[in-house]
Amino acid sequence: MTRKKQLEALHDVIRNCTLCPLHKTRINAVPGEGSVDSEVMFIGEAPGASEDETGRPFVGRSGEFLTSMIQEIGFSRDNVFITSILKSRPPRNRTPTQAEINTCRPYLEQQIEIINPKVVVLLGGVAITSLLGPRKVSEAHGQFHEIDDRKYFMTYHPAAALRFPKVKNRMREDFQVLKQELV
Repeated sequence: MTRKKQLEALHDVIRNCTLCPLHKTRINAVPGEGSVDSEVMFIGEAPGASEDETGRPFVGRSGEFLTSMIQEIGFSRDNVFITSILKSRPPRNRTPTQAEINTCRPYLEQQIEIINPKVVVLLGGVAITSLLGPRKVSEAHGQFHEIDDRKYFMTYHPAAALRFPKVKNRMREDFQVLKQELV
């Protein structure tokens, strides 16, 4: 089976997942989207209202900002892969529980394995902590971390950048560091 077919099959499983109670309150599961051949994979926290409605990741205001940041470093949404730790929206956009993270993590690990990106970009505290362990974004942003020959890059979540001008500037600087790694 090709990697593309593997990813499509996995996304079908995710769309029909009932492993945690979030399936009862979601409109659509949001597996993620982008190129199976991507050098870079972006991972956020969880789908929001716009993502839940469309079944697509990062399509609201945070998504618009993330898309512009991706374009600033010479990529497009079509040639990266974008997903989240959780594949279903938590009610009222609350922070994901550890049980929800643990339930979705195998899906995410399979996506990373299939796509095999050069760099996995973790957007915000939930993504960073879920995959690398507890870290403060304010101290970890702009840094790479390697585990099992997999390179992770830590930065802020686009939603934080939209709320705080200083964070927006730091995120822009972080993306320039990321760009140097991908050139």
